[in-house]
Amino acid sequence: MPRVIQVLRAPPPLAALHCAVEYRALVEDWIQRFKYPPRGLAGLDPAPRAVLEQLVRASAARLPAPAPQLVVPVPLHPRRLRQRGFNPAGLLARAVAREVGTRCNPIALRRLRDTPSQTKLDRSARRRNVRNAFETRTPVPEVVWLVDDVVTTGSTLAECARVLKRAGARRVVGVCAAWTPP
Repeated sequence: MPRVIQVLRAPPPLAALHCAVEYRALVEDWIQRFKYPPRGLAGLDPAPRAVLEQLVRASAARLPAPAPQLVVPVPLHPRRLRQRGFNPAGLLARAVAREVGTRCNPIALRRLRDTPSQTKLDRSARRRNVRNAFETRTPVPEVVWLVDDVVTTGSTLAECARVLKRAGARRVVGVCAAWTPP
């Protein structure tokens, strides 16, 4: 898989947004296998997780200073977390935190509403869909990296960043495995 660390135009209030690869063909297959593993023994395949963790670590390793004081994943709603059994962004956030030697807080953000999937929504509908859908559980430090698997319009990351800034962050940087090209 080609690694093309991409600095994307960050939607405010994100300070920066870095992604490893475009969400196309082979990358899409790895991400789908990571997020939706089959049931039973076939679901124990560690390869998809290893590939995605490598992608976010590569993206994080190229980010300029300042280093984060905290790494936070985009949260799932509790109902979706129960259905899936894990938060993909949470696993990736832990990998990023290990890469840069800082702590990860997988519960710093909480999703308040079980928002519909963003997949078929246009840019403005995506913004409306996630507006006021998150809250922080604790104050956060000044520099926070926000991790997700795929970014399309950046609406979810921007809303999470807005909430993190209200809780004390001065600089929120998005780190994702892949971006959806326009």
